[in-house]
This record gives sequence, C-alpha cells and structure tokens, in this order.
Amino acid sequence: MSSTEPAIAYQHVSKSFARGQTKAVDDVSLAVAPGEFLAIVGGSGSGKTTLLRLANRLIVPDSGTVRVLDKDVQSLDPIELRRSIGYVFQNGGLFPHMTVAQNIGITPRLLGDDPQKISTRVDELIDLVRLDRSYRDRMTQQMSGGQRQRVGVARALAANPKIVLMDEPFGALDPLTRDALGEDYKQLHRKLGLTTVMITHDMAEAVLLADRIAVMEKGHLRGQGTAAQLSRNDDEYVSQLLGTPRRQAERLQALLPKSTS
Repeated sequence: MSSTEPAIAYQHVSKSFARGQTKAVDDVSLAVAPGEFLAIVGGSGSGKTTLLRLANRLIVPDSGTVRVLDKDVQSLDPIELRRSIGYVFQNGGLFPHMTVAQNIGITPRLLGDDPQKISTRVDELIDLVRLDRSYRDRMTQQMSGGQRQRVGVARALAANPKIVLMDEPFGALDPLTRDALGEDYKQLHRKLGLTTVMITHDMAEAVLLADRIAVMEKGHLRGQGTAAQLSRNDDEYVSQLLGTPRRQAERLQALLPKSTS
C-alpha cells in the first residue's frame, strides 16, 4: 500500500436493514489515514457501529466500496481479514471459560503460531497493557471491568494488526478507569503506529483521544475533521454535539463550591 493510500476507505457506502426499511448508512464516503486515530461519534441509531462492522466484513454494504489497506474487502477472505484487524468490544467480549493467557493468545493460536512464541507474546502484551503477570492464569470473570478491558485490548493486539477497531471500548467503565484506560490506549496507539477507529457516544472522549472526529446522524456523515475544524462546521447537529463538553463543564462549574483562596 502506498503511504498516500488510506488505511480504510469508505466510498459511497450504503447499508439497509429490515428489508430496506431502515437505512443505517446512507452514501457515506470517509477515509482513515495510516496511523490516524479516528473517533466516530453519534447517537443511538446514527449508523456508526454499522460503519465500523463494514470494515471487517461482519456485514457487507448494499452499495459502494470498502477498502482496507488498499484492497476491496469483498475480494478478501472474511476470516483472514478479521484475524488481521484488532477488534475491541464494549464489554471486552472475552471467553469466560478461558484464562487471561488463553484469551490473549487465541488469535495467534488460530494462525498456527508456535506455543512458546504465543506464551512470550502473551507476557509482552500483559506488560504492554499494564496488567500484573499474576493475572496470566486467572479466569476473566474474577477480574474487574477495567482489567477485563485491558485483556480485551491485549487480545486485539496479539496478532500485530495494523488496524484496530473499537466499539464503545470504555463506555461501561467507571469514570476514573475510563479516563486512565483511554489515555493508556492513546499512548499504545502512538507507540505501535496503529490505525484506530473508535466508536463513542461521548464527544469529550472523542476530542481528548482522537486525531480526527467523524459525526454521524441517521446514517449520514454530518461532518469530519479535528475539533477545531468541526467548530467551524455550520451543521446544527455537529455544533450541538461539539458543544456538549463545554456545556457540561459550565454546569459543573456552577455546581461546584467557589474557592476561598
């Protein structure tokens, strides 16, 4: 792939459900650059998760083209495609009957890697996501939500993907854990040179973590760009979403006691 080619490119993509009655994605064109951290923001039913799942052929478009690493995903084996792209679910999506090490090592095992190589990789990833190695042989249901999500990130990175897709990865976590894990992932994204596409309802999270933001509403792409670029967008829905963090901060400021210093 040429360095000028997008890592992911949606070209006039549409997708409907319920026999065409519900248009989840409507003529969307969007490119994600190699190494970029893109957040896709929008309310429930906006089409953002559908857009994410089109990238690894969990679903296929009714029209238009989705290209990953300059290849039409329709021309690729869907299983091989999914194994080459990391995917992080909201609740971790871990296998409860497997240990932490087994969860992290499952994709390399399916790819036929040597058991010793897998074991070494598991230890590397446990360190990378800031878990103690004592968790290696623990069942995942014995862990906190934040710990499970760290395992989910480690599993997504196990096969050294260039692209990671994240579907509301931190939404179910408490605020302190969510903030810490988000910042840790942002550092991993930069350190490993990943291309990340993250779905979120939270505009503040998008602004803090992502290089660029795409705003979806009712299947349409309403705007895209950096926070500064979106602030100049005259779309009313984009303006409302972008103003949410500021309005929340203003309300919090009004409720907090004034400093006496």
